[in-house]
Amino acid sequence: MPLSDTSFDLAALPRVHDKHRAEQGVERWLERARGLSSPELKGFAVELAADPAGRALLGALFVHSPFLSDLALAEPGIVRGILVKGPGLMIDMVLADLEREAGAEEDTGRCMQALRLARRRVALLVALADMTGNWPLEIVTMTLSRFADMAINLAARHLLRRAALQGELVLPDPALPERGSGLVILGMGKLGANELNYSSDIDLIVLFDRDRIDYRGRRSVQDCFVRIARDLVRMLQERTEIGYVFRTDLRLRPDPGSTPLALSVIAAETYYEGMGQNWERAAMIKARAVAGDLEAGRLFLKALKPFIWRKHLDFAAIQDIHSIKRQIHAVKGFRDIAVAGHNIKLGRGGIREVEFFAQTQQLIWGGRNPELRAAATCPAIRALTAAGRVAPEAAEDLIGAYRYLRMVEHRLQMVDDRQTQTLPGEGPELEALAAFCGEASLDDFKARLLEQLGLVEDHYAELFEEAPSLSGPGNLVFTGAKNDPDTVRTLSEMGFADGASIATVIRAWHTGRYRATRSTRARELLTELMPALLTALAHTPQPDAAFTRFDAFLSGLPAGVQLFSLLHAHPELLQLIAEVMGGAPLLAERLGARPALLDAVLSRDFFKPLPPQTDLAIEFAHALEQGNDLQDRLDIARRWAKDRQFQAGLLILHHRLDDEAAGRTLSDIAEVAIAGLTPHVEAEFEHQHGKMPGRGLATVALGKLGGRELSVTSDLDLIFLYDLPADQEANPPLSDGPKPLAPIHYFARLAQRHIGALNAPTAEGKLFEVDMRLRPSGNAGPIASSLASFLRYQSLDAWTWEHMALTRARVILGEPSFVAEIEAGLRGLLSRPRDPEKLKADIVDMRRRIAQQHRTDREWDVKYRRGGLIDIEFLAQYLELRHAAEHPDVISANTAAAIAALAKAGLLAAADAAALGEALTLWRRLQGFLRLTIGQEFDEAALPEGIKRALAAAAHLPDFASLKSQMAERAEAAALVHERLLGRA
Repeated sequence: MPLSDTSFDLAALPRVHDKHRAEQGVERWLERARGLSSPELKGFAVELAADPAGRALLGALFVHSPFLSDLALAEPGIVRGILVKGPGLMIDMVLADLEREAGAEEDTGRCMQALRLARRRVALLVALADMTGNWPLEIVTMTLSRFADMAINLAARHLLRRAALQGELVLPDPALPERGSGLVILGMGKLGANELNYSSDIDLIVLFDRDRIDYRGRRSVQDCFVRIARDLVRMLQERTEIGYVFRTDLRLRPDPGSTPLALSVIAAETYYEGMGQNWERAAMIKARAVAGDLEAGRLFLKALKPFIWRKHLDFAAIQDIHSIKRQIHAVKGFRDIAVAGHNIKLGRGGIREVEFFAQTQQLIWGGRNPELRAAATCPAIRALTAAGRVAPEAAEDLIGAYRYLRMVEHRLQMVDDRQTQTLPGEGPELEALAAFCGEASLDDFKARLLEQLGLVEDHYAELFEEAPSLSGPGNLVFTGAKNDPDTVRTLSEMGFADGASIATVIRAWHTGRYRATRSTRARELLTELMPALLTALAHTPQPDAAFTRFDAFLSGLPAGVQLFSLLHAHPELLQLIAEVMGGAPLLAERLGARPALLDAVLSRDFFKPLPPQTDLAIEFAHALEQGNDLQDRLDIARRWAKDRQFQAGLLILHHRLDDEAAGRTLSDIAEVAIAGLTPHVEAEFEHQHGKMPGRGLATVALGKLGGRELSVTSDLDLIFLYDLPADQEANPPLSDGPKPLAPIHYFARLAQRHIGALNAPTAEGKLFEVDMRLRPSGNAGPIASSLASFLRYQSLDAWTWEHMALTRARVILGEPSFVAEIEAGLRGLLSRPRDPEKLKADIVDMRRRIAQQHRTDREWDVKYRRGGLIDIEFLAQYLELRHAAEHPDVISANTAAAIAALAKAGLLAAADAAALGEALTLWRRLQGFLRLTIGQEFDEAALPEGIKRALAAAAHLPDFASLKSQMAERAEAAALVHERLLGRA
């Protein structure tokens, strides 16, 4: 049969650019013909190869598509059928054969085989109808969608029948199990709009209507239909020796990251009504019941119409639609698109832009005009034109470009049956594609493609002219079920190491998975904030870590609208949040617990030094007055202290508070909190146990609080002493309350109450960690000691290290005369004469023990390294204890002050004092900043440049190299002084 007798158009065939390959292909065809058993089919194959038009068709197949070549060799009957009977009749026959073979098949393997054979035949049939000019784009995509509907439905029918045979379901119509089954399968995207592309994935949503299901299984309806959904995907996309049917994606269902593969209709309706986003409304424009219980599917979509099509679209929703558009980097007239490697679907001027052009206008105007609700793209644009919403010229340009780009997409996918929209790079593959698309040359192809992309880009960009861009340096689109490739690229260019993960997390924010983003208004505000937020986070030293902390911060917020509104009104707060998230994990944690701290940042004096201790005490007392009982006051104390610590931390982060001032400020906060809570703790205790004669309980601070050197992470080293005169020890008095106690029990319990007030976790967390290990006998000793027993222990039984600790003792709370007596007792202990050699030997031994636990060669361990804080403090304490008998004024709780006093008394050479003081200052600056930011355990080689700059700035040095150099110099100088005066541990 000569092809001239058919509707075959030789001019419609793609250009054959490789004659040699074409001839080889014809030879392969003839070799296959010789092996055919059907005389009729063999004759057709030989005649086709001899006919000039037939030879041209075979050449086009074998030159342009290895995939189609293999199909033609495997299915010569399909080639004959389309040329003899026409593609329309042939597709009907293929689908009828599929219905007959798989419609009642109970064996899963045979059903899957029938689906794959049919898919192979449909793929060849559609390609031939397209290449020969028989079918326009609309019939090509409709046919592909028609086959997909049938394939999905036959797979669903098979699975429902299997569930019924297993006794799980009772089906209303066993002959057609899908009817009335309650299984709803929605086709989304191109499948829903009957616009499926040649090698398309299919996007499905699987639902079930409980009211239509007669379930008899032992588990649950949900389990049953989740299993059906999972098996449906397997039946369609699992590759066997004869291929697959469709790659299947279920991620367009509501919140796919946290929902099962199949949802109940009620759950889906609830989600869309309460949490549905505008991009999901746009997606639902194309939704169609494609398989399963079609009536239930249509009822579901009908119920969803008020969600999709709002008759009175409020201003905020319109703004959100516009904000989605504005996240996309679109510039009219910008012509630097490179054809090679361009994505004709997602790239600039691509298919997605045409679709989005139509869908955004449909969302805005379709609620009031049902004529605008067309699912397919070209009919939607024509409807918008008829309604006066799109200019006729623009519509023609867009439709023409859309049709051309879809043709290129199909030819690209026909080559190897790959779901791709990305053009090949420069070279033979791109030239071959140009020929496959019917262009006379590669230059002609490039010119035409760029013309079409440019038309789309220009009309698309007009959508963005009404408002400033929200895209920042490029696309920042976080809608849909998949990451936008341009957005992932933008995030990488901004400096994020894992742009894909970040895009995935942000899309999860928009599903309302966090409480802060559950309201529509919160998500709208977050969309507006996103470019500025990401830009701020990207400029931190560790962008990915900063983003992770911000995600944790967002996940803990009880609500979002108030905070997002604050950030929208005060964009400068975004920069501050980024700094905290990127550089100060501790502050990030506290900000997460207390987002209201951002309100305080807006006050005019927030970045000024904190007030003196007396003013802080007045402020704290006023705050405590708001509490009704002790529990209230404990929560208030925690909020107040953490707020002030947060402020101090920010000042440190901004290098506005140096190490000495920071230590004093943080110590003031701790002392004010302890002193302010004490009367309330004691009042509650006295209500039960009464008062004890004498001068009560005193609090002694040691360590960093004693030296007024607290950092934001410091524990409080405390000792509690009580007044019990010597003449009362033999016969101690009892307290005068309802439950009287002897002094040892009274003050131990009272001290425990004080400790609990500081470190017991409440709804606001802990106020401070309290360390009592420096009390007499350490953890084995009493919680509180009488002053007499304390002095007796220190005089007779204490170790040298305990007296070293006492050099930093400072009484921070107590009755004045009792405080004076304690201070006098401590001076007496510390000022007694000592054996210098034994003192030195004890301290060296202690330093050696510490060195066995903590290495001294770690450069950034500023506490334990050789020449570090421990060496300096131990040397100062050694000199204080050695010389205090003759020079009691050298005793000071603050290490820097002690070094200065030793130098003034002539007990430490000026040069040595300078070396120790300079090293001490450097270590304190670094320790405070490191504890606030990254900690001391880190890999210097992996430090980002931003962190290096921040560390240098914290040390008041110009750059990281200078810091490293000064660290080495200061450590060496301090170590030499330590070893000369005390010896090397």
